Amino acid sequence: MNKYLSECGIASRRKSEELVEQGRISINGKIISDLSVKIDTEKDVVAVDGEKIKFEDRVYFILNKPKGYITSTSDEKDRKTVIELIKTDKKIFPVGRLDYNTTGLLLLTNDGDFSNKMTHPSNRIVREYKATLDKPLEEKDKERLSKGIILDNRKSRFSSMEFKEIKNRKKVNVTTVEGRNHFVKRMFSSLGYNVKNLERIKFGNFQLGKLRPGEYMEIKKKEIEKYIDVKGGKKIGK
Repeated sequence: MNKYLSECGIASRRKSEELVEQGRISINGKIISDLSVKIDTEKDVVAVDGEKIKFEDRVYFILNKPKGYITSTSDEKDRKTVIELIKTDKKIFPVGRLDYNTTGLLLLTNDGDFSNKMTHPSNRIVREYKATLDKPLEEKDKERLSKGIILDNRKSRFSSMEFKEIKNRKKVNVTTVEGRNHFVKRMFSSLGYNVKNLERIKFGNFQLGKLRPGEYMEIKKKEIEKYIDVKGGKKIGK
């Protein structure tokens, strides 16, 4: 069931499981609780909160997320969401998340399998960020963050760290395969640094390019395979 819901663009597989557990999914008018239930796409009527759903063509977008937008499809506090920036009639959702005031590359889609493959920890998809700190990063701290520190009771590290401006040690590019909440900010904070600005410029093989804040571009389904590789050279996103 969660696979079918993700294929219909309702949510990722994990979020779809939550919808079933919350009793919000029905088949032919009957609420279901079994994730293994089989769907006859020709005959069965599947609904979320009473609203009928149907299979949609897959769409994929790269957005340069500006500050002041929440990475969600809706918000109970009535804050602006990234969905409002994309003009489409498809029911898209964000792939992973960026914090409210974090900017940069955000993928949006209605393809739950694609979202799961991009965010599942086992695929170790690389993210690259530009971080601006409140003070120059000392070499000893750079070395510690590269070799690993304890965060969330386990050893954590940046895959790489690079100063883009030789004389400005407040600005540093970091890469990581971690998708944990606030990971970059918490890594620096653990050594006494405050991240003033954070921008994601790369996610897997997707790059922000020249998109300005609030701008986005659509990637066609047939092009997706060119962008994505997981460890071992295996293609994903088909």
